[in-house]
Amino acid sequence: MIIVDGNKSSKSISTFENLEQVLTDIMQDDCLEGRVITDVLVNQEAFSEIYPHQAEDITCDSISSVEVRSVPSSELAVDIAGEMEKVSKMMGHGARHVSRLFREASDTDALELFQDLLDVTRDFMNMLGDLRQRYANDDSLGFAEKTEKLSSLLSEMGDALENEDWILLADLLEYEFLPVCNEWGQVSEHLRDQIVRRVAQ
Repeated sequence: MIIVDGNKSSKSISTFENLEQVLTDIMQDDCLEGRVITDVLVNQEAFSEIYPHQAEDITCDSISSVEVRSVPSSELAVDIAGEMEKVSKMMGHGARHVSRLFREASDTDALELFQDLLDVTRDFMNMLGDLRQRYANDDSLGFAEKTEKLSSLLSEMGDALENEDWILLADLLEYEFLPVCNEWGQVSEHLRDQIVRRVAQ
């Protein structure tokens, strides 16, 4: 039995060799156009791959039911944009904490957390850029200018890191990166409003 968003499919699991074929077929169905899969249940248990193409190793003779749940991509975008503001606040808290560690000469801990902060910042910018490209093509948020500002600041922090100038790095985090995080929080909030308006049209 194959169920997609509560609707039973006319297709039979037995016509497929493995779970990957079932899922690929479901994803190509017109009913999922403009939607994002959020949950996959196999034999009524949540399924997610532990390693790439694990679904290919699960033969259909061991499967009695596959259920797929999805949400409109625009609805997911609104939720993600709402979370982005929280992430920008976490980045700000992280910057303050790392700055304090550098000032206390806890370099090892500070460097480890600083790397985590850079990773989160990169993911944040990629996600925000993707949302903006899909749902807000104009630059009313000053996205390009703010991105350039952040890029320049990250480059400056990279130089301080290379020179092992921990006090300068602490200053940059506290007095420049922290305000930038607040700016990006506002951008996230405006972007969410834009997406909500676009979805409502």
